[in-house]
Amino acid sequence: MSDSYEDDAFEAAVPLSRRAMQAASAPYMDGLNPAQREAVEALEGPVLMLAGAGTGKTKALTTRIVHLLATGTARPNEILAVTFTNKAAREMKNRVGRLMGEAVEGMPWLGTFHAICVKLLRRHAELAGLKTNFTILDTDDQLRLLKQLVAAHNIDDKRWPARMLAGIIDGWKNKAWTPETVPTAEHGAYDHKGVEIYAEYQARLKTLNAVDFGDLLLHVIGIFQTHEDVLEQYRRWFRYILVDEYQDTNVAQYLWLRLLAGGHKNICCVGDDDQSIYGWRGAEVGNILRFEEDFPGAVVVRLEQNYRSTGHILGAASGVIAANKGRLGKTLFTDGEDGEKVRLIGHWDGEEEARWIGDEIEAMQVGTRGLDPISLDQMAILVRASHQMRAFEDRFLTIGLPYRVIGGPRFYERMEIRDAMAYFRLAVSPDDDLAFERIVNTPKRGLGDKAVQKIQIAARSNGVSLHEGARLVVAMKGIGGKGLAALRELIEGIDRWSAQVRSEADTHVELAEMILDESGYTGHWQNDKTPEAPGRLENLKELVKALEGFENLQGFLEHVSLIMDNEADGAEEKVSIMTLHAAKGLEFPAVFLPGWEDGLFPSQRSMDESGLKGLEEERRLAYVGITRAERLCTISFAANRRVYGQWQSALPSRFIDELPEDHVEVLTPPGLYGGGYGAAGMASSMGMAGAASPVLNAMAGSDLHAKAAEANVYNSPGWRRLQSRSAERPMSQPKESRNMVIDLDAVSSFGEGDRVFHQKFGYGEVMGVEGDKLDIEFDKAGSKKVVARFVIAAGSEGDVPF
Repeated sequence: MSDSYEDDAFEAAVPLSRRAMQAASAPYMDGLNPAQREAVEALEGPVLMLAGAGTGKTKALTTRIVHLLATGTARPNEILAVTFTNKAAREMKNRVGRLMGEAVEGMPWLGTFHAICVKLLRRHAELAGLKTNFTILDTDDQLRLLKQLVAAHNIDDKRWPARMLAGIIDGWKNKAWTPETVPTAEHGAYDHKGVEIYAEYQARLKTLNAVDFGDLLLHVIGIFQTHEDVLEQYRRWFRYILVDEYQDTNVAQYLWLRLLAGGHKNICCVGDDDQSIYGWRGAEVGNILRFEEDFPGAVVVRLEQNYRSTGHILGAASGVIAANKGRLGKTLFTDGEDGEKVRLIGHWDGEEEARWIGDEIEAMQVGTRGLDPISLDQMAILVRASHQMRAFEDRFLTIGLPYRVIGGPRFYERMEIRDAMAYFRLAVSPDDDLAFERIVNTPKRGLGDKAVQKIQIAARSNGVSLHEGARLVVAMKGIGGKGLAALRELIEGIDRWSAQVRSEADTHVELAEMILDESGYTGHWQNDKTPEAPGRLENLKELVKALEGFENLQGFLEHVSLIMDNEADGAEEKVSIMTLHAAKGLEFPAVFLPGWEDGLFPSQRSMDESGLKGLEEERRLAYVGITRAERLCTISFAANRRVYGQWQSALPSRFIDELPEDHVEVLTPPGLYGGGYGAAGMASSMGMAGAASPVLNAMAGSDLHAKAAEANVYNSPGWRRLQSRSAERPMSQPKESRNMVIDLDAVSSFGEGDRVFHQKFGYGEVMGVEGDKLDIEFDKAGSKKVVARFVIAAGSEGDVPF
């Protein structure tokens, strides 16, 4: 950024007042409701846009940016627009372009907190004791470094794992605490050695010329606090600040924003205190609650008109969240129809819950519940805890219902990708010790633990990086055998690749291919005979292909470190299964919310650790879950649930008591819990007489017999298909029983030599049987151990079972 950002005069083609009047009637203002329009036009001073779920906050925020530009109030480079995800930043930029009728150029300060702070830190790295080519560590490298420090302190890693220490340090950085400023009350962390190791960790990072994610904000805040001239420079350049999802900011992000807005106070924060659900990772709902205290005279605009959900869904969500005390308050409404009431149903156990939901999904696909058909892509199951997913996955695999689990292992977290990235990092920054440690003997170079130890000693005693330490070991012939020649070849390779990065002699795509070939890494997987090798080679090809979208290798490495995002997926329609946390920001016509039982939701752990604060965050999570639904929302609970292999009885969630009766339709069959019909019977059988809510009392209605019969899993499409398939050919099928039976002596119906089919791995042959576990050699996926219930007899080769 040059000083012209500050000094160049911006000359408008027409007077500002005329431009403002023209903008007020411009096409981009069409379609805004009165509250959105107020938020867009309040350009000067602090503004809090309190935007409820589905109220068009992104539309209002992007229109505000366009209004700043169209009125000549600000140039593109004078607007700082901060988001939490790269996806949100792209969406914002695309929308601004569409509203302006042209591609948006010259908005360099629209991005995530981390992405913007990387740019700032690279400009002022020396003020933080770093070089401009510093490395951003990922979690894997951070843990390896912490493990070294823990070992140096003779701390039992099993009692005090490095991952726990990483979480403690990350929490301190989220609060903007350096090792010197960690409060005394926190000094007992990690057996009273936490702060000491934190200080050593930060010193080691500087030696490595590296930072972790928390450092990106921490270092920039430190620079702003200690270099007033730098802060004033950016206050002049960033004349208007816009922040998305302000309720999710942590203390460090909050301080960073307050420092930048401290002069002009032209800051517009958009958020919803009722959707603050990330307290466990440092988010402080208090940041949005005290906005008016932080910025006296702030304009607060409430966006309450919902464009997503029906009236009954909004009524149910509003009824639940109203029980929270720590909120600014707003009431969502819609001009649309009331739609279907929120459906509530109880089940005997978690397995029955999964069966019922699977059958409902199939019924909705064909429209047999009196509704228009809904595709699988338009349905989602949102769970509070990941262990709830097992029952749904088991059920869907059994009946052949396609599904996807959102939030599983990602592309850039795979072993071969991490190895390749380590090589790339060394080419960009040869002093990256953690990357060197990862690949020094990958692929095998005959360098055992003793050889690596010699390299570490040489580096430490001479105060140089491991790369230079290895050079010393080679010069002194400190190791023998083929390891010496292989290490020399690796050092020469790193030198050569680094020189090519600097000279830009080859394109970064060609260089990446060259690094993987010359290092022997590609050849390693080409020579590997395991079934996984072809897939790993394909992943490496995909990695190199991904480089094409970036200007250089360093830019790509930053992208991967900041985003870690792989969106590849098949084209087949699938129902989505994800946690409630992962669902924030998404919407689906039909949503299922299973597991509404006290202890599971609200989470007992959250309440134990954070008390009332934890309970209120759990309630906000319930609000988020309900408001993901557009047309149909179904809440379910079970009397018994298997948690980590143990059966546990449960009471319905206290959030069910808070559902407004007028917005709920109860589908729970009477007598579900035994001891008579309805809520009274349930209360007496579980020792909770008199505790039932109006919603639970409604379960005693006599017309529920018909509804219960309608939900009979034995008369469902999935069950009928299962029986039909079973009649056609033998298969190992799970017991469809409402009784809570645990089969400890399961025996497979398959034998050695049987041909079988698995939905994911395809056809294969049973090579061995142990109880209900099969050792199968699959035609394409290689050898796998699979539980028998997940496969069926193959029948004829051309017979596709699903």
